[in-house]
Amino acid sequence: MTDNTATTTKLKNLHVITWGCQMNVYDSARMEDVLRPLGYRPVSQVEHADMVILNTCHIRERATEKVFSELGLLKKIREDRLAQGHERMVIAVAGCVAQAEGAEIIQRAPYVDIVLGPQTYHRLPEMVARAARAGGHVIETDFPVDMKFDFLPTEAAPQTPENLSAFLTIQEGCDKFCSFCVVPYTRGAESSRSVASILSEARQMARHGVRELTLLGQNVNAYHGLDAQGASADLPQLVRALSRIEGIARIRYTTSHPRDVTQSLIDAHRDEAALMPFLHLPVQSGSDRVLKAMNRGHTADEYRDIIRRFRAARPDIAISSDFIVGHPGETDDDFEATLALIRDIGFAQAYTFKYSPRPGTPASAADFQVDEAVKDARLQIVQKLIRAQQDAFNGALVGRDVAVLLTHKGRKPGQVVGRSPYQQPVIIDAPEHMIGRIVTVRILHTLTNSLAGELIRETICA
Repeated sequence: MTDNTATTTKLKNLHVITWGCQMNVYDSARMEDVLRPLGYRPVSQVEHADMVILNTCHIRERATEKVFSELGLLKKIREDRLAQGHERMVIAVAGCVAQAEGAEIIQRAPYVDIVLGPQTYHRLPEMVARAARAGGHVIETDFPVDMKFDFLPTEAAPQTPENLSAFLTIQEGCDKFCSFCVVPYTRGAESSRSVASILSEARQMARHGVRELTLLGQNVNAYHGLDAQGASADLPQLVRALSRIEGIARIRYTTSHPRDVTQSLIDAHRDEAALMPFLHLPVQSGSDRVLKAMNRGHTADEYRDIIRRFRAARPDIAISSDFIVGHPGETDDDFEATLALIRDIGFAQAYTFKYSPRPGTPASAADFQVDEAVKDARLQIVQKLIRAQQDAFNGALVGRDVAVLLTHKGRKPGQVVGRSPYQQPVIIDAPEHMIGRIVTVRILHTLTNSLAGELIRETICA
């Protein structure tokens, strides 16, 4: 006898807390995708969750302690839910802290059910089942031979509420081994997705209304995925293929490494209209001595030359970077060399950090650690200089007409917010139905972290 009774998956609530880089944002969305067939749906309040995932980042200072602090709060929430008669909340720790501190997490927080590294989240459904059967801990922090992207759902949900801008990971891992960085130890060696898999996901995103793609990778310009003929394709070739997808109007990429910049990439900024005139290219220091100690593999003048070539190919390109002050052994002269490079280049924006040791990295055991007070003072000087350059870059746009992709409603009635080709938020007065269009906006004045403009001309984009 055949039972034709329909079965349904019991719906459960999933809450993901994401720290760190844009790749973690992408990974969190993919974890939601792989758990959706099990009946998990995202919820905004952790108190309502049947499962909570902490997707962690190891880059920031005291990252591990922040994780354990959050886990303590989750333990209390789980106990309160159990007292109210709810099922036991599943607690998982994912990402780079999980990869680096897997055993310690279980030792210090034995109530954690699942610990998984960034290369294994495609196995989450299996881990959830194992944790339920065994009633113990599941730890998956190896670097599997199989590419996790080959096992992700082919029909993923849109990643943003507005469905207009989305992240798309194309490359992971790092072979550079900078002295201060944990990425090679937590994300593994450089690996790239195939062109076909990236194009398939991008087409799906376009069907969901995505207009702007940001390609992600630890060293995104080291991309070397296989094309349909089995040959290795580079980032410029991938950009050209993505630009031909109907609906995709803008393409960005981050984060790049100076050692992987090629002339073909520079030429792509000249030739490909969809490739936005914005480059995030971390340099970290302007001192050759510090760059050598960091194992960056390039000099300050080589970086200057790369930027010169980009600007020759695309004169309006905006340059963004990363800077670390107080790397072990950094002297006053080294710091002055960094300030000189900043003045020479002129940045539209930059991310600035104090050096902080990461366990297991060469710099953490180096001699001549810089005093915290010195690092604090240097950071303030760099931030003030970068802020002045950012204000100057934004101010230079006043009175100019720029193309703005309108993405969402503003805070005030009748306002719409979009993004310029140079990454700045732009606020204009416009009807809500124009969201999703690329329009011509005249910049009227600068705001603290955005630009104000007026609509000059509509460009209707299907």
